[in-house]
Amino acid sequence: MKNNINNGKNIGLILITLIMLSSFTGCKKFLDTSLQGKYTTEDYPYPGGSGPYDLYLYAAYNDLRSYDVHCTGFFLSTSVRSDDADKGSTPTDGGADANSMDAFPVAPNNGFVNGMWNGYFGLITKCNTALDKVQNDKDIVATDAQKIQAEAEAKFLRAYAYFNLVRLYGRVPLIDKLLTVAQINVPQSEPAQIYALIESDLQFAAANLPLSWDKKFIGRLTRGAANGLLAKVFLTQKKWTSAMASANAVMTSGQYDLSTPYNTIFGESGENSKESVFEVQATSIVGAVAADQNAVGAEFTQWQGVRDGGVWNLGYGWNVPNTNLENAYEPNDPRRERTFLYRSTPTTSYKTVYGETTPTTWANPAYNHKVYTNPSFRSLYNARAGRWMNIRILRYADVVLMYAEAANEVGGGANTTSALAALNSIRARARAGNNAILPNVTTTDQGLLRDAIRHERRIELAMEHDRFFDLVRWGISGSVLPNAGRPNFIASRDNLLPIPQAQIDLSKGILTPNPGY
Repeated sequence: MKNNINNGKNIGLILITLIMLSSFTGCKKFLDTSLQGKYTTEDYPYPGGSGPYDLYLYAAYNDLRSYDVHCTGFFLSTSVRSDDADKGSTPTDGGADANSMDAFPVAPNNGFVNGMWNGYFGLITKCNTALDKVQNDKDIVATDAQKIQAEAEAKFLRAYAYFNLVRLYGRVPLIDKLLTVAQINVPQSEPAQIYALIESDLQFAAANLPLSWDKKFIGRLTRGAANGLLAKVFLTQKKWTSAMASANAVMTSGQYDLSTPYNTIFGESGENSKESVFEVQATSIVGAVAADQNAVGAEFTQWQGVRDGGVWNLGYGWNVPNTNLENAYEPNDPRRERTFLYRSTPTTSYKTVYGETTPTTWANPAYNHKVYTNPSFRSLYNARAGRWMNIRILRYADVVLMYAEAANEVGGGANTTSALAALNSIRARARAGNNAILPNVTTTDQGLLRDAIRHERRIELAMEHDRFFDLVRWGISGSVLPNAGRPNFIASRDNLLPIPQAQIDLSKGILTPNPGY
């Protein structure tokens, strides 16, 4: 369900009236005119009633929509740095900070790099605040069950923030409790120490989060989200058996399946579907002035929307799929058309997923179709920026492909059979009944099956913030990216972003640069 409350970004503690957008029917948003009470700016994205620590938990949930956590820096570093996407927009838009994510190297004074550092550590601070309230605030009356549940949610979000930090920067400060001003200058910990905290937090979350929530709390963290993220953490460290077990826990939970058509997953009607394992909630307020209407949304879609004039003025046009990705699709794979929003040509007309014919005037030949908004919602909100769109962080198909990869790496007859079954279930959903395309993979050779699974991850999850991390953990970024038109990429340097120079300066040298910077 969509809970419309204030973002809290540069606004202060203002009370606003909450108008609900419900997703009770097919997960589709529609206007609920009943007033749902008043919330502070930190009460995002859920209504009250689940526990006495909600205020502190919602402060952390709220940060998931923030610009520095899930917007330009996020997709630049996870998608544009890969071989799937280019920065897009115009050559000068975003300046050197944006263009260097395409061209390498990224400078230590890059604003996006510093912004993400602040964003993720801000999220960690809010998680530690919630945990401190659970563990130390004796004035809050709570049952043991309420304490455990709140601790599990906070630890999940802290683990997610640290997982992104360690993959982006490598060595980062490990801060697992509230610190005084005198304690705040913390040196970097090695990645192994960070991963130990991430695993511990997610294992606690997986053991204590519910399988599902009442539908008024739709999108709130679940056991499946914890096990799914834990599978990715294990996969990143090549802990294949553990990754396989965590992914299998999601697959056998009965909460998720592949029934949502690929064409539907990414639109408004596909939000919080059986495909959704971890999804950031966002919405808009119908009839509100622009500032209030957008205050409850996320900027993720806006920055990737079509950049043009008139009715096609939908965003800033960043993060565009490129020809390298386009050429990776098998013949007639329908997922390509749902990923590439093509500009029409004088000889060929292309349509959006909603049937609109695209013009020939766009600056870029293609945009990210997965963030394209339904025109009926643009009309409903009298807006084009798409801030009402949720952000898909972890899909069920991702979990299934992680299971396939881990099972193949563990090896053995039964595991190979399981890996093939998981892989082919993704291809079956993609072919949508057309048996003339995307035939089942049949090889039992471990190396060939590994290649097939890696290919499927790229295509199924294209433009969804996994490709760069996959290339790095597979150990092939140093060959793939230069061959894909990134000649300045040097794996020993560019697998990680630089430690922000601003943070090194603030620490008075306690923080040290990454190799190559």
